[in-house]
Amino acid sequence: MKANSYRTHHCEEINESLLGHEVTVSGWVEAIRDHGGVLFLDLRDTTEVLQVVSNDDKVFRGITKESVIRVKGVIRKRDEETYNPKLKTGTVELLVSSLDILSKVKEILPFEIRQSKNSSEDVRLKYRYLDLRNKDVLKNFELRSEVLHFIRNKMVNLGFMEVQTPILTATSPEGARDFVVPSRNFKGKFYALPQAPQIYKELLMVGGVEKYFQIAPCFRDEDARSDRTLEFYQLDFEMSYVEEEDVLEVGEEVFYDIFTKFSKKKVSPRPFKRLSYQEAMEHYGTDKPDLRNPLIIDDASATLESTTFKPFQKSTIKVIVVPDIGTKPNSWFNEVVDYASSIGMPGIGYLTLLSDGSLKGPIDKFLSDEERWSLIENFSMKANSVMFFIANKSKKVAQKYAGQIRDYLGKKLDLIDENRFEFCIVKDFPLFSYDEEQRKIEFCHNPFSLPHGGIKAYEEKDVLDILAYQYDFVCNGYEMSSGAIRNHDIDSLVKGFEVVGYTKEEVKNRFNSIYTAFQYGAPPHGGMAPGIDRILMLLLGETNLREVQAFPTSASGADGLMGSPSTLTSKQLKELGIKIEEVKK
Repeated sequence: MKANSYRTHHCEEINESLLGHEVTVSGWVEAIRDHGGVLFLDLRDTTEVLQVVSNDDKVFRGITKESVIRVKGVIRKRDEETYNPKLKTGTVELLVSSLDILSKVKEILPFEIRQSKNSSEDVRLKYRYLDLRNKDVLKNFELRSEVLHFIRNKMVNLGFMEVQTPILTATSPEGARDFVVPSRNFKGKFYALPQAPQIYKELLMVGGVEKYFQIAPCFRDEDARSDRTLEFYQLDFEMSYVEEEDVLEVGEEVFYDIFTKFSKKKVSPRPFKRLSYQEAMEHYGTDKPDLRNPLIIDDASATLESTTFKPFQKSTIKVIVVPDIGTKPNSWFNEVVDYASSIGMPGIGYLTLLSDGSLKGPIDKFLSDEERWSLIENFSMKANSVMFFIANKSKKVAQKYAGQIRDYLGKKLDLIDENRFEFCIVKDFPLFSYDEEQRKIEFCHNPFSLPHGGIKAYEEKDVLDILAYQYDFVCNGYEMSSGAIRNHDIDSLVKGFEVVGYTKEEVKNRFNSIYTAFQYGAPPHGGMAPGIDRILMLLLGETNLREVQAFPTSASGADGLMGSPSTLTSKQLKELGIKIEEVKK
């Protein structure tokens, strides 16, 4: 170490083995205390806090909290009654021989560094560089670095080649709005930031890169929420000459190895449970079910097909049976009713099976004896269990509400094991769905996915019945990864786009690269893209993606740190050939 070095040791290295040794440490001033002529200063670097002592009040003169200093001195032992067991350095201190102020704080701090997580998110993100000094915040990024290093080694060991694909690309209909970038040289034309490297990775397969991966930045102009941000990263990988199960096995290995290495929680064993999209919607009311919740949704539409209860007539009727809650007070059930109302349900019915075999509840009087018997038998009701009813004319709406009620009951009854990571794979998504508001057919998932049966499926089935080789990895109610076996048959791919309203010529023009490439021999291929940010969010027990991103935008999409989105000067606008017009609201 050079004589003029800013440090010979990090704070965490200072312990009793260095007693009597002179050391140099550098860092931020966390606190200053005057104990009657003996001055104490807490020095913090990225590793730990060290107590610094001086008997000369001139040494600490002019120092303010969070100023950056370099201190030289001898390590000595603290008085035993002043030991701090919370610190690695808690039995020693540094007696100052010299102190240099490297950078002095000139502004009032917007928050206490140790308490930064108690500040509003907007303030934290505006002063993110200060927020990062909080070790509870910084530890997220230390883990992020370790996980990314592990992933890269894992993929290389599995035989994948890392390839970077462009950030400036062409707009593509992948389910979300694109961020667009105006071109200076091609006025009136725009680049787009990639929602995902979808087409590029398929072109790599055509080019002979048989197993590709990258840690890919993705950009989607969507409204932010706790598990969605404008910019995020995914482990993007693709493989040639594979079938669905080949890709799923790689995904299982990646997820299982990451979560078992970086968490002490129990991880569901491989192979992960497989559910069809239809099973997931029928029994969990969502395509990203939390399998830690033991409650299952059943369908009572056939059982109550002839019901006289008008709200159930000509409706999809979903039921959830919850054991051992029949003795809950009315106030408890009223809270369930209130929650149902809060999510838009007109109401929720429920029945309790009493010990004498009879049913009790608001809708019991509308049931026939046969219907009562069928409900008890068909859905295995036991004494003191309660059956909740969720009905709607729309099957999709009934499923959605049932899923929300299932989640609510699971949390309300404390049925969720927070010490588990429970994975499952949801597969066989419909290739198309019908948008009732727009009154048109659209892609349900990824438009480049292979339909079951290939192009023949369009001849043999109604398009809304066509399934695709599409799959999601789900953990604890979060979608962790999406993927598919790709449609490498250009005729079949064009047919799919025609269903949602594109002409063959439009497909050719809009996706010219892949349309042309597939004329030259495209191997069958497929892949998936685990979300890096969501993986870290779950590993760290955070509930917000922004806690695992170094410089995210706020929930509104604004960046208070850098001041974006920002306006352009008239000169910049002229160079780009752009004119700003006020949009009337």
